[in-house]
Amino acid sequence: MTALPGLRPATIADAAAIAALARQTFTDTFGHLYSPENLAAFLSIHTTENWAGEIVDPAFAVRLAEAEGRPVAYMKLGPPSLPFTPPVGAIELRQIYVLPAYHGGGLARLMLGEAIAEARGRGCTALYLSVFTDNPRARAFYTREGFVEVGPYTFMVGDHEDQDIVMRLDL
Repeated sequence: MTALPGLRPATIADAAAIAALARQTFTDTFGHLYSPENLAAFLSIHTTENWAGEIVDPAFAVRLAEAEGRPVAYMKLGPPSLPFTPPVGAIELRQIYVLPAYHGGGLARLMLGEAIAEARGRGCTALYLSVFTDNPRARAFYTREGFVEVGPYTFMVGDHEDQDIVMRLDL
């Protein structure tokens, strides 16, 4: 088995690479579901400037995985943004995305472990996330890792409504 790619905290110098990786991994995973206009509208938030702002913001934690000198996955943890009032002490796992060539090798589990450790290190008591209803692989992964379903969530991609499931892990 090949070694897992290296995982490290992102720096401002990584912002452009993470923005490109975010656009690529979302498109690889979900791009076929949307009109070109809706996909472009959604991807427009993944700019170098937006990523740079979150990387330097202490409310966020962004990790980057690299293999052979190139980014292959990322994880972002940040303040809750889901449309409900979470309990005090909650934090949100905003994203874990992995290039398809690295699926199934333990990288997502490594990044989730990093997110949980970071959340606990910040004194958080619950970790929330949302996952696309029609993404059985991701839902099964989070369930195996101890997350429980909280309820539905409408996730917008342009003007297209998707149904997500909010999940929680008590820390």
